[in-house]
Amino acid sequence: MKICVLVKEVPDAAVQKRIDPSTGRMDRGGEKNLNPYDTHAIEAAMQIKEGGAVEVEEIVAVTMGPSSAVRALHKAVSLGADRSVHLSDDALAGSDVAATGYALAQTLKRENPDLVLLGQQSDDGECYTIGAVVAEHLSMPSLTQVIKLDLAGSELTCERQAEYGYDTVKIQTPAVISVGDAINEPRYPSLKAIMGAKKKPLDTVGTGDVEIDASKVGGDNSNAQWTSAKAPPQKAAGLIIEDEDTAETVEKIVAWLDERKLL
Repeated sequence: MKICVLVKEVPDAAVQKRIDPSTGRMDRGGEKNLNPYDTHAIEAAMQIKEGGAVEVEEIVAVTMGPSSAVRALHKAVSLGADRSVHLSDDALAGSDVAATGYALAQTLKRENPDLVLLGQQSDDGECYTIGAVVAEHLSMPSLTQVIKLDLAGSELTCERQAEYGYDTVKIQTPAVISVGDAINEPRYPSLKAIMGAKKKPLDTVGTGDVEIDASKVGGDNSNAQWTSAKAPPQKAAGLIIEDEDTAETVEKIVAWLDERKLL
């Protein structure tokens, strides 16, 4: 079995996210890191490999992004992936979710995986839908919010979080699975793995290498077009009540609650 794990480079959680007003795209000029949700997908792949229920030949980390995204791949490899594939091309810049899913699917076709894993969302766009788009282009079944995964031969038994409880679903591989962050606790990479990550095979490909139709990708060719952006309204300052007179303080709190019909 070959497992491909889709990963993404995202702005570090400590960096304040903002939109570049000249392009309408997220400003990615600050510190960046591997999408934390994707670490759960890598861990899920590693647990399948180490579990022994099926023989996993290799785990391949796949990403689409600029040259800097190679660092996210190095992190993915340090967490257990055997090698990585970097789809990088100026023609892809500004692609929306549909175009990104198409491009990733074309890249995965060359790998011909038995199982595709990815995190439930990215820490920047938070669209939750890339797995379904990829699955559609690959003509594979897809499940989202999977928190338990059992593999027996070519059959996957998945438990997924639903709105009012949990669903248990059985599907056949090949398949695309978006895992929830409750599925596992990702391991920490060892110093040896971190040092050796850059020596692992890394395949950099462009749109022509994976037969991507350039008219279907990029900002100008995406169906979703940015028109404008504005910051959310500033929150009003909170009311601070000093406890100088307890009875008076209680009256003020009760009056505040009653005014908002919270009593």
